[in-house]
Amino acid sequence: MTLKVSMLLAFVAMILGLSLYTRTKTKTVNDFVVGNRSIGPWMSAFSYGTAYFSAVLIIGFAGKVGWGFGLSALWIAVGNAILGTFLAWKVLGTRTREMTSRLNVLTMPSFLEARYDSKNMKIFSSLIIFIFFIPYSASVFMGLSYLFEQIFGIPYIVALLLMAVLAGLYLVLGGYIAVTLIDFVQGLIMIVGIVLMVYFVVGSDVIGGIATGYQSLKEINPQFVAPVGPPGAIGLISLVILTSFGTWGLPQMVQKFYGIKSEAVIPKATIVSTVFSLIITGGAYYVGSLSHLFFGKLPMLNGKGSPDLLMPNIISQTLPEVVAVLILLLVLSASMSTLSGLVLVSSSSVSLDLIKGGIAPHLSEKKTMVLMRILCVVFIALSLWLALNPPAIILTLMALSWGTVAGVFLAPYLYGLYWKKTTRSGAWVGMICGMAISLGGYFIITMQPSFINPYVLDLLLQWGTPFFGSLAMLVPLAVVPAVSLLTPEYSREHIQRIYSKRQIAVEH
Repeated sequence: MTLKVSMLLAFVAMILGLSLYTRTKTKTVNDFVVGNRSIGPWMSAFSYGTAYFSAVLIIGFAGKVGWGFGLSALWIAVGNAILGTFLAWKVLGTRTREMTSRLNVLTMPSFLEARYDSKNMKIFSSLIIFIFFIPYSASVFMGLSYLFEQIFGIPYIVALLLMAVLAGLYLVLGGYIAVTLIDFVQGLIMIVGIVLMVYFVVGSDVIGGIATGYQSLKEINPQFVAPVGPPGAIGLISLVILTSFGTWGLPQMVQKFYGIKSEAVIPKATIVSTVFSLIITGGAYYVGSLSHLFFGKLPMLNGKGSPDLLMPNIISQTLPEVVAVLILLLVLSASMSTLSGLVLVSSSSVSLDLIKGGIAPHLSEKKTMVLMRILCVVFIALSLWLALNPPAIILTLMALSWGTVAGVFLAPYLYGLYWKKTTRSGAWVGMICGMAISLGGYFIITMQPSFINPYVLDLLLQWGTPFFGSLAMLVPLAVVPAVSLLTPEYSREHIQRIYSKRQIAVEH
C-alpha cells in the first residue's frame, strides 16, 4: 500500500508542478483556449490521442465489446487508428488549421457562425456542447472510479473527488497549454501501461500465451475468434463508425487542430497520433476480447451482471501490484485528458459564444478569462453530480452523448470546410436530423414503444445505442447536400471571405 500511495502521490505532484509551470504562459483568451496556436507535432498528437481514449475505453468499451464480440473487437481498434485518427488528421487537420486561423475563430460554434453567417447556429451549437458533454464527462468519472475501488479499495466518491480536483486545478491554472503538456506526459504513461498490461495478461496462467488463448477462446465459442463476433456485423460496424468517424465531429477533438503550430507539423503529428492509437486501442480491445477466459458470467454489481467490472477484475487478477498501480495511473491519465478536453471546450464555448458573443459583447478579456475558469469548475461539478447518480452503464451513457454531438456537428462542419455550396438551411436540417436520430434511438431503446413491430424492436435493441449514434452521423451526410442543392446559395462575397480567392480559383 505504501508503494501504491507513493506512486499516486508522485503522479499528483507531477500534475501540480506542470500546472504551476504553465500558469505563467496563459495570459490571454487565445492562450487559454488554443495555446496561442503554438503547439508542436508530438504534443498535438499525444493530446489528440489522450483526449480520444479515456477510462470509457479501458473500463467500459473494451470490457463490454470484448465480452460480446471476442477477437473481432479488434476491428474497432483498426477503425479508430485508420478512420478516427489517420484520416481525421489527413482530411481535417490542414484545412481546419488554415481556416480557423484566417477567420480568427477559437471554437466550433464560432466557426459555424462564420461559415454559415448565423448567430443562432452558434448559440444552438454552444448549448448542444454544454448539455451533452456533461453525461460524456460523467461516464469518464464512472470508468475511473471502478478501477480505484478494485485496486486501491478507495470509495467511489473519493475517487471522483480526487479526479475532479486534479483536472479542475490544471485546467483553471494553465488552460490549453497545461492540457497539452500534461497530455504528453500522460500519453507516455498510457503507452507503457498498455504494453505491460498486455504482456502480463497474455502471460498469465489463465491465458498461457497468444496461441493458447486463441484456442481456449475458440473452444468456448468459435464465433469469439471469427471475423465477426456473435452480435453480428451490424452491431460491429455501428461501433466502428460511432467510435471512429465520430471524432470528425466532436468539438474537443477538432480543437486539437486549432492549436497546431503550423501546417508543416501536421504530417509528423499524423503518424505519431496513428501509432499511439494503434497501441492503446489494440491493447485494450485485445485484453477485453479475452474476458471469457477469466469469467463464466459477468461480475455482479448491485445485484446485476456488469461489463464495467470485467477489466478491473482482469487487471487485479493478473498484474503485479506495481504494474496494476501503473495501469490505474494509465486510466487516470486517459480520463483526465479526456475530461480536460471536454471541460475546456464546453467552458470556452459558453464563455466566448454564448456570453461574450451574445449576452455581454463588451466583456473584457480579463473578465472573460475569469468566466472561463469559473465555468470549468461548474462543468466539472455538474458532471460529478451525474456520475454520483448514474443511469444504466457507461457504454450507453457515453454512446448517447458521443453520437448526439457528432451527429449534430459532423456533416455541417465537414461540408463547411470543403464545399462552398453548403447552405445555412442545409446545415440546420443536418444538425436537427442528427440530434433527432440519436435522441429518438435512445427513446426507442429505453421506452421500447409498443407501436414498433416486435421483430424490428428486437433488432434495434440488439444493435443498441451505437447503431442510432452511427445513423445520426451518416444520415446528415446525405441530408445536408440534398437540402443545400434545393436552397439559395451564399453570395460570392461571403464565399470569398470564407475560402479566400485562391480556394475559389481551385474549386472552379
